[in-house]
This record gives sequence, structure tokens and C-alpha cells, in this order.
Amino acid sequence: MKPESKTILIVDDEDRIREMLKLMLENRGYNIFEASNGNEALQAFMALTPDMVILDVMMPEMDGFTCLTEIRKRSDCPVLMLTAKGEDYDQVEGLKKGADDYIIKPFTPMILAARIEALFRRSTDNQSAKLIFGDLRIDEKARMVYIKNKSAVLNRKEFDLLIALTINERISLSRDQLLEKVWGYDYLGSDSTVDTHINRLRIKLNECGQYIKTVHGYGYKFEV
Repeated sequence: MKPESKTILIVDDEDRIREMLKLMLENRGYNIFEASNGNEALQAFMALTPDMVILDVMMPEMDGFTCLTEIRKRSDCPVLMLTAKGEDYDQVEGLKKGADDYIIKPFTPMILAARIEALFRRSTDNQSAKLIFGDLRIDEKARMVYIKNKSAVLNRKEFDLLIALTINERISLSRDQLLEKVWGYDYLGSDSTVDTHINRLRIKLNECGQYIKTVHGYGYKFEV
């Protein structure tokens, strides 16, 4: 995507830093929005759904780590943390909580711009492999499923069944269609196999199991 189609939310309690970043990034074609603390950041995040967040660690009202945790409950969008020089704890803690990268203050604009471009490239490369539906996140490439950022262990058929349903979101699929997509055309078993796996899948997905709807007398569909 071209830079001009990207929106970045800058979160920092220092006006000087926000103004500097805003000027630099707008000159590079990005759409920029600002917040001066974590509470403002969350409100702006939910209203804007930005493509990236630049997030300072030390802020009043809500610190960057808490804000990052709340963002990760809602989105997988790239988050770049701003940390103080020599604060290794901040860098490690940010990465543990889901930050995609960090940059140490003070920094040069060219280095920050390069980090942002690299994060966007990485995000674009992984976008097709990651699916998010409400509290459910699927990493297709890694074959991992997360419910509210906690992993759910699915076997091969359960995962394939979930993918078949999610890529056909809001479309009713018959039991025969699901058998063909997951078990193959030459499968000789009963369509009750689908019902058994759906029941197991719903249990493993906990509250997200309700996303799998029963279409009575026909099959199932996935709908949030």
C-alpha cells in the first residue's frame, strides 16, 4: 500500500515529540492522529482503527504497557514502542506484551521512518495469514488459534474445519460441503463426523464457540 493510505496514531505526553513526529510523517504521506495519554489513545484507537500505533512507555493516567495490553485485546495492528535510553526492562516488557518493535529516545527521524516502513512491509507480508474475528485470532501460517490472546490447542481437522468456516464467513455450508473441504472427496465416513468435530471445536473455542452457528437441517456457518 502507498504511505498516503496509512493512518498512524502517535501517543506521547510530550507535545514537542508529537509535533516533531507529526510533521515528519505527514511529509512522508501518512495520515497522523495524536493522543497525549493511554486513555486518549484507546478512545482514538477504537474510533480510528489506525494502521500503526507509535506508543510511548511513560505517560500519565495510563502507561504504555497497559495501553498496549488493551490494544492487543482488540487488534493485531503494528505497535512501535518509544523507550528511554538504557531501559532494557522497557524494551523486553514491551515485546512480551505484544509490541512489534521499539526505538530508543532520543532517535533520528530517518531511523524512525525506516523502522515504520519495515513494520508496514512485515505487516503486509503476514496479513493474508492472520484472521481476526471478535475475540478470536487465527494465525494461518503458524496454524495457531488465540482466544483473547490465550492459545487454544486444536488438532489438524479441527483447525482445517475452523478455516473452512471462517473463510466462508456468513455463508451457510452443508455437512457434505464441509466433508469435502476438510476430509476430501474420497472420504467414506458419515456426515455425523462434522457434527462431532463442530461440538469439540465449540468447546475448545470457549466463548468464541458461539460464532459457529447451526443451520438446522443443513449444516453450519461462521458469524460474529
